[in-house]
Amino acid sequence: MSKGTIIITGASAGLGAEMARQFAALGYDLGLSARRTDRLEALREQIVSAHPDRRVVLKALDVTDDEAVFRVFEEIAADFGTVDRVIVNAGLGKGAALGKGRYDANRQTAVTNFLGALAQAEAAMKIFRAQSRGHLVMISSMSALRGMRKAMTVYAATKAGVAAIAEGLRSERVPGLDVSVIYPGYIRSEMNEHVRQKTRFMVDTEVGVRSMVAAIEKRKVKAYVPAWPWVPIGFAMKRLPLSVVRKLS
Repeated sequence: MSKGTIIITGASAGLGAEMARQFAALGYDLGLSARRTDRLEALREQIVSAHPDRRVVLKALDVTDDEAVFRVFEEIAADFGTVDRVIVNAGLGKGAALGKGRYDANRQTAVTNFLGALAQAEAAMKIFRAQSRGHLVMISSMSALRGMRKAMTVYAATKAGVAAIAEGLRSERVPGLDVSVIYPGYIRSEMNEHVRQKTRFMVDTEVGVRSMVAAIEKRKVKAYVPAWPWVPIGFAMKRLPLSVVRKLS
């Protein structure tokens, strides 16, 4: 018997793919979306092989296509009859220092990470309001806690915006709605595979995502993950002078 249905965007690799594996192991049916459907197909085969009772629906989706976001979410909801949780995970890590001639990369990150997240939140909330229940999970970043420098400036700003959307929805106190914001620290993923392997505090994907999944299952309002060392680092980041914070980016 299914524990419920979860939509995960950006599920073809990295944190999204690993969340899919771990939530399937917990007993959830999944609606997975991403641009790269070949990877989604391989992921579904892996999940169903390990958990034959799980149902996995795949949809091609570019989250910068507003109409597609609403259509795909509605199709998944129709396939399953209900959606218990939506994890807004799809994101992009391109970026450059402002004024360095890479506005195209910064804009692409802003559109994907913020406008794409807004479209996903709108589509999810349309379903949840109709159901009078649901759990919206926004994947932010520890970088959202303060302004970051150079190539991280726009990325951090988009992730702060994602967290602000979640807080606004919590403030609205929509009946039956739970909202969680997850702030991952350094978790190995496709997005940061170019980062040197010995980055301090970097953890493997499976380990980091296990912390994310645990926080999501508890429906935490806010979670810095993994808790060690990111809870104390998060506390410090909000209070340290910018001259110290800049060394973290």
